[in-house]
Amino acid sequence: MTSEEWRSGAERWIGDRLAERAIAPTGPIEQRRVRPWSTQLTVPTTAGTVWFKANCAAMAHEPAVHAALAGIDDDIAAPLAIEADEGWLLTLDAGSTLAGDESPSSDDWRTVMHLAARLQRAVIVHRHVLIAAGLPDHSPSTAGRRFDELVDAFSSLPDEHPSRLDADRRRQLVAARTRLIEAADELGASPLPATFQHGDLHPGNVFAGDTGLRLFDFGDAQWAHALEVLVVPMGIVGRSDDVDWDVVWEAYTDGWNGVASPSEMEPLLAAAELTHAVNRSATWWAAVAEATAAELADWGDAPLGHLLRVLDAA
Repeated sequence: MTSEEWRSGAERWIGDRLAERAIAPTGPIEQRRVRPWSTQLTVPTTAGTVWFKANCAAMAHEPAVHAALAGIDDDIAAPLAIEADEGWLLTLDAGSTLAGDESPSSDDWRTVMHLAARLQRAVIVHRHVLIAAGLPDHSPSTAGRRFDELVDAFSSLPDEHPSRLDADRRRQLVAARTRLIEAADELGASPLPATFQHGDLHPGNVFAGDTGLRLFDFGDAQWAHALEVLVVPMGIVGRSDDVDWDVVWEAYTDGWNGVASPSEMEPLLAAAELTHAVNRSATWWAAVAEATAAELADWGDAPLGHLLRVLDAA
């Protein structure tokens, strides 16, 4: 995603899509960021800044998933254009994010968790649409198979790979597999369903523009148990002195009123942490699939690091 040939093709596509919408560029296109999993270009235009995102092959489903979500929930801003086969997404600038100069307030977190729960409830009946768009199916019943695949994959890596799984830790993970399967069964039998799971719900993935808070960045999203969406916020809020976890928890559980009570949901959090560890590992493994040696030095240990969280939660 840095070659002249790729850049030329991407800029040509951007120009064609803008012209179709009578939007004219007013300055040069800049490549803001390059990561193994995606890159972003920005275009100053007569309609304001336009953002282009290109995903790696393993996450090329994001634009189609984003478009599908926007068709279901008005709080998801519709993209200007997508190229599903390439994994390309074109969107208008939506303002700053919650990851600004100030830490998100309790009210911010309350709104974010309301949005997350409402979106999860709204898409339950649209599973076929999202799966057809390419959203990975990481529902609880699939966790054991994915766990086995990851353990085998990491064990087979060369010694120099940051996610190489040694024999001792492999034995520990294999021993923890029974608890993982039990956790998956608990979640599968719970009143809360599998649904859309954002995958990386943190302040940097929430717009805070004039139209209010909006979720975005769905490259890490999965069809997984609903409670898994709490795991990333739980880690963030747990390191903060400004927000009480009870605020986050109450806002999220309120969103499931009539489906499950907080007392029914709370015992399932530990099980969701286990399946989330496997699913997050799988996401990172896909994200670094095309990484260079230098990029692996920065992010290559994340797939194994997340999988090893099974040992902490088991």
